[in-house]
Amino acid sequence: MEKLTVQEEEAMQLIWRCNGGFVKELLDEMPDGKVPYTTLASTIKNLQRKGYVKAVRYANAYRYEPLLTEEIYKKMFMSGFVSDYFRNSYKELVSFFARDKKISTEELKEIINMIDQEKSK
Repeated sequence: MEKLTVQEEEAMQLIWRCNGGFVKELLDEMPDGKVPYTTLASTIKNLQRKGYVKAVRYANAYRYEPLLTEEIYKKMFMSGFVSDYFRNSYKELVSFFARDKKISTEELKEIINMIDQEKSK
């Protein structure tokens, strides 16, 4: 799938949070700094073209619904991110955050425990 722009990603997060909606409904749910109706409508049309949402017609309006879950998108995004910036190594990603003091020893231990628990299932 095509990568999302920042604006498209924000609109997609809104669509996930609201579990879809008409442009007007989504606009009303936007946090601070609302964008013009036409801007949001255009962004959602781009999401439809890229295959992230589908348009369901109701009378003379369209309701936009997500075609993939936020979880699936996160996996796709993170895979690309790790591949592009960390030579496809999650170890390098974690090392980066450890060196930059963005993750503590305790947090790393929690992650190791989560991994161990998943292995034992």
